[in-house]
Amino acid sequence: MDTNFRPVIQRGPRGKYRQHSLEFKRSLVQLASQPGASVARIAREHGVNANQVFTWRRQFESAELVAGAPAQGSKLLPVVMAASSSEPEAATATSNITLEIGRVRLRIEGQADATTLAQVLERVLR
Repeated sequence: MDTNFRPVIQRGPRGKYRQHSLEFKRSLVQLASQPGASVARIAREHGVNANQVFTWRRQFESAELVAGAPAQGSKLLPVVMAASSSEPEAATATSNITLEIGRVRLRIEGQADATTLAQVLERVLR
């Protein structure tokens, strides 16, 4: 495995904490999971704290760092596929409604349900 990579580090809004990419975290976890690997040495070489690598490894094992993969020990549920319709779906009309009354601004996007819209307007227009 090639270990010559540059981490992509972003600073959070406060500028204090580094935010490492998921790829960087996975790479360090894979390096630290090798037999005989020293987590402290790997962390030091990549400019992170060893405790952070242990945390990432724990998250990786619980599938928090594996995008799109089920957690280990998870069971899959059976899926029944519905028969596809040969007719194309009818296009749905979308709209935008913006209502401003005093300090209240109400914006509704998409297809509004008439009953819900009537209830909202009744409360806003009191």
